[in-house]
Amino acid sequence: MPEILLYGATGYTAGLIIELASSYGINIVLAGRSAEKLKSLAERHALPYRVADLQDAAALDAMLQDIPVVLHCAGPFIRTALLMQQGCLRTGTHYLDITGEIPVFEQGMALHQAAIEKNIMLMSGVGFDVVPTDCMALYLKQRLPDATHLQLAIHNQDGAVSRGTALTVVEGLGEGSQVRENGKLKTVPITHKAMSVPFKADKSLLCMTIPWGDLATAYHTTGIPNIETFMATPPMAIRAAKLANYFTWLLRSRWFRQFAQRRINRSLTGPDEQVRGKARSMVWGKAWNSRGTSVQARLEGPEAYTLTALTALLITRNVLDGHWEPGYQTPAAVYGPELILKVPNTTREDIPVNS
Repeated sequence: MPEILLYGATGYTAGLIIELASSYGINIVLAGRSAEKLKSLAERHALPYRVADLQDAAALDAMLQDIPVVLHCAGPFIRTALLMQQGCLRTGTHYLDITGEIPVFEQGMALHQAAIEKNIMLMSGVGFDVVPTDCMALYLKQRLPDATHLQLAIHNQDGAVSRGTALTVVEGLGEGSQVRENGKLKTVPITHKAMSVPFKADKSLLCMTIPWGDLATAYHTTGIPNIETFMATPPMAIRAAKLANYFTWLLRSRWFRQFAQRRINRSLTGPDEQVRGKARSMVWGKAWNSRGTSVQARLEGPEAYTLTALTALLITRNVLDGHWEPGYQTPAAVYGPELILKVPNTTREDIPVNS
C-alpha cells in the first residue's frame, strides 16, 4: 500500500524530496496534473504515479483513496492549497505543504474545526518556510514566557532561488509587506524597517522586513502579539525596494507580472547540487517583554531547499508513525522547538543579552 502522495512531484523541491525519501523509509506516489511529465519522472525513479487536476473534485478524491498523507508541493499555494485541503477533508487524508504564503496559513487555520471533526491534521509550512523560524519562535517564548514582541530574520548564505519560489514572489508584487501588531496583521511599505542582524558572532548583515509566514504561524504557535520578520538584503536591493514603493501600480499590473513570469520560466530552475552543498541557511530571533527583558538566539543549518526537503520528510515520517494532532497545526506546536535540531548539520546557540 502506498504511504504518501507527493503532489506537484515534477517541481524543483519535490525532486529533492524524491531523492531523499528512501533515507526516511518513505514510499512515494508521484502526483500532479501532467500525465506526460509524471510518466517520465516515474520511469526515471521507478515509482508509481497518479494524475488529477485539483479543480476536478471527483478525480482528486479518487487519487487520494488509500493515501494516509499528502505532501503538497504545487504552488503558488494561494491557488492550490485550499483545493487540496478540501480533498483531504473529504477523504480523511492528512495534509502537509511547503508554503510560506501568509494567506495560505490563515486560510488553513479557518479549517481547524473541520479537520478535528475528520480526525486529520492540516499543517502548512513544513519546509524552510517555516520550520526553523517556528522552532525559534517557540524556543524564545519558552525562555521568556511573557514576551510581547518577537523579531525573526532569515538568510540563505550563498544560496539561490527556484522557479517556484520566484513565481510565488511575482504573485505578491506591489502588495507591500506586513507585520503583526497587537495581534492583527498590518500592511506596511516593502521597506518598513531595516536593521543589522548578528547571524554569526562575527557576522552581522543588513535585513529588511518581509511578509514571512511566521507572521501567521509564530503568532499561532506562541501567542506573541507583535511580530516582525526580516530577510538579509544587500543595501542596493533595499534602496531599490524603497523606490518600488512608488511604483506599486506597475508591479500589480497584469502585463508586468506576466512579463516577469515569462522571464522566470525561461531562466530559472533552482540551485544545483554544488551550490546547495556550499550554502547555509541561518535564522536569528529576538523576543522581549514589556519590562524590556530580552532573549536572543540564532541557528544555522543546511541550504534552504535542502532543509525544506529534510524537514518535510521528517514531519511526514512523524505523521506516518502516528505522531500528529487533529486540526490545523504548526510544526513547533506539535513537534516542539527541538524539531529543527533533528536535521543533520543544524546548530542553535543563545546570544548574550549585550550582543
